[in-house]
Amino acid sequence: MHIPDGFLAANTWIPAWILSIGGLGFCIKKAQEALKEKLIPLMGVVAAFIFAAQMLNFPVAGATSGHLLGGVLAVVLLGPYGGAIVIAIVLVIQCLVFQDGGVTTLGANIFNMSIIGSMGGYYLYNVIRKRIDGDRGILIGTAIAAWLSVVAASAFCAVELAISGTSPLHIALPAMALVHMLIGIGEAIISVLVVSFVLKTRSDLIYNKEEL
Repeated sequence: MHIPDGFLAANTWIPAWILSIGGLGFCIKKAQEALKEKLIPLMGVVAAFIFAAQMLNFPVAGATSGHLLGGVLAVVLLGPYGGAIVIAIVLVIQCLVFQDGGVTTLGANIFNMSIIGSMGGYYLYNVIRKRIDGDRGILIGTAIAAWLSVVAASAFCAVELAISGTSPLHIALPAMALVHMLIGIGEAIISVLVVSFVLKTRSDLIYNKEEL
């Protein structure tokens, strides 16, 4: 899902950069208001964990593999704004240090995975968490939101490729969405396992402030 350079036309990656910069600027402003001092070190720990976890690929089907996106996991622990910032930082490091995704397309990758995947995922997670009491609501919300966040991010990626003329939407969307429906299952399992462990050991680390 990390779009390389050359796959998006300027009419797509420039607006994506503008949307990502604006979205992250908003997140930084809100995070300064919402995050407590003890959550600042947690942001670093979560970023390091997600960065390391994304290096591990799991087989999906045939020669296809996937890896943790981590957007919903980040927002469950840090809230929508802190989580989106952490995913954006991870994407920047992956792009500039490991050439995973292009520089021109970094704005689109941040928009897809940080804004749509993380913040959008938090909205769904929060709705489910509030409707189902206790840890069960947190875990069910995490699972569903984690799965859908991956599928939604891949769908936006397909739309961007179609707008750029790289691949027609009727080809790009099914190809991206179907594979990421499978990848999303791995995303949901990993996210639930981590959140379940946190609930058992340090439940105070689960973000519980009402947002969005």
